[in-house]
Parts: sequence; structure tokens; C-alpha cells
Amino acid sequence: MTIELIKQLMDTCYLAKRARDLLPPLPDGVTSSYIQYLDNIHALEKQGIQIKISDIVRARVSDLSDALNLPRPGVTRTVKEMERKGYLQKQVSAEDGRVTYLLLTDAGRLLSKKYDSDYFQSLAPCLDDIPEADAECTIRTIEKFYQVMCERRNVHEK
Repeated sequence: MTIELIKQLMDTCYLAKRARDLLPPLPDGVTSSYIQYLDNIHALEKQGIQIKISDIVRARVSDLSDALNLPRPGVTRTVKEMERKGYLQKQVSAEDGRVTYLLLTDAGRLLSKKYDSDYFQSLAPCLDDIPEADAECTIRTIEKFYQVMCERRNVHEK
């Protein structure tokens, strides 16, 4: 890849961040990461995966951490915030009292619907002229670029 193409890729990532900043405003105290968490929790629920609290707070990586591709401590902190604000709740398993699950509350479902389902549903027709294969290629490219940048950052910090 040429230096010019690398610079264009970096500029495009900046545009992507600016596009993300154009999402509808969130309620006070709600961050965009909450929407991402709610969306991933909802997706895991659709797959029949119940998120165990122990998965988040213990040494092994949780399904949510994996789905978000984020480190466990950050996920734990955000989950606790979201629980305090009423978007998530814990529920003790009826079969095994030692197991606690993380669930969306009605407020969490409404927030997810408003800022995920409704907004993106209305955005989809505006993006019809972008082929899905192009979007998937863009996603793979940005993910790979981010991975390389993270690895390079670790090299530069040493």
C-alpha cells in the first residue's frame, strides 16, 4: 500500500467518525456505547445466549466482551453504569442460585429500539445504492486497519 493510500484510509476513518457523530442526540447520561451494548445484548438474546454476570466479572472473557471486542474491565464498568441507570438488570437463575444473568429492562429495550432499530431502519433506504459487498469490504478493511494501528501503538509505546 502506498503512503498516499494510507493517508486516504486515515482520512476516511476520520470521516467515518464524523458520520457517527451525526447520529441522533442521546438522552442525558447515555453514551453511544450504551446503544452498542444494548444492541449486542439483544443480538445475543436472539441467539438464545443468556449473559452470565460471572462471565463479566470473573477471569474468563464474557460473551458480551467477545461480541463488543472490548476488554472485560471496561465492559464491567459500563454494565454497572447501565444497571444503575435502569437499562440492564441482574436476575438470579431459578435452576442454580449461584448463577446470575444480565437482562435488558423495558427501559433498555425502548432505548435500544429508539436509537438502533428505528433510526437505522429509516437510514437503510438511503443507503440502498451501496452494495452489501462494498459495505462488508469496508467493514473488514477498517477492522483490519484498526487492528494494525493498535499493534503499532503498542510498538511505539515501548
